[in-house]
Amino acid sequence: MRIPSDQISDYEGRYEVWEAATETAWMVREPTTPYHERPSRELVQSVRLIAALRGVPINGFGAGDIVVRNPEGERVRILQADEMLHLRPEEAQAIGHAVQAYERVEGDPHPEADPLPDVVLEVDLTTDVRRGKLGLYESCGFPEVWVDVPERRLPSSPKGAIPGLTIYVNGPDGFREAAESVAFPSWTAAEIHAAINESKLSPETTAALRRVGGLMAERDGGGPDLFLRLEREESRAEGMAEGVMEGVRKAFEFMAVLESRGFVRSTALMGSIGLISRIDEAELMRLAMNCHDESDLLERIAAVASNGG
Repeated sequence: MRIPSDQISDYEGRYEVWEAATETAWMVREPTTPYHERPSRELVQSVRLIAALRGVPINGFGAGDIVVRNPEGERVRILQADEMLHLRPEEAQAIGHAVQAYERVEGDPHPEADPLPDVVLEVDLTTDVRRGKLGLYESCGFPEVWVDVPERRLPSSPKGAIPGLTIYVNGPDGFREAAESVAFPSWTAAEIHAAINESKLSPETTAALRRVGGLMAERDGGGPDLFLRLEREESRAEGMAEGVMEGVRKAFEFMAVLESRGFVRSTALMGSIGLISRIDEAELMRLAMNCHDESDLLERIAAVASNGG
């Protein structure tokens, strides 16, 4: 499709690549289907969970534009990625309406280039980015590109395409396929594909997200974010409250057994509730049935509690 240079900035449709030299665009055949958009949305949800454990936000730019310029600064192409992830929010904040990328000469980054996304996701539902788009990412020095072929296919999907995700990591010799992500340590291609194609998070995916988030916290010096910390503190408080209530219940059941033997709830016995709550229930029943009198009982309670119940 031909889109003149003076109209490309205002064009609202979806395309894969626009070439300045010919003013033509490689169009996305079915740009608005939920089957195409869902993987990128699911990726953002998974990454948010990882970021919560990491303790540092991860920015998702969505289907944004990437303007590719030659070393002289002339606009030569525009790419539209399905998702762009930035691990350093402070760098991403400086980016305008589009990421400005430059074709590299001898591997050196251009001084005017924007910080590149740490990960770019391409969803191959009706097209194949490997035919040319992947090489553009490589030539501009993008560090990592994920290409996902979704589980749900369409009649217009390429024949023979096998669902799955491929990780491409940029190095001295260009892109190489990798089993695991570099940006998200230990997250495998199979685990990423599952996370962005499942109808709901499976136990396996949940475990993977927790593992990756924990490793990123260690690597980046972070920890759980405020929301997660508050949730954990509330859970601990609830657990402590439940423990106290359980101890009180156990102590009063013990008192009921003593009363059946003729003991009274004396001040001394009531003052021992803290020790009683720490003793195993079976041991408490033995104390209640074997003690001779209150003095004997108090000595036995103190002895058992001091030995850890």
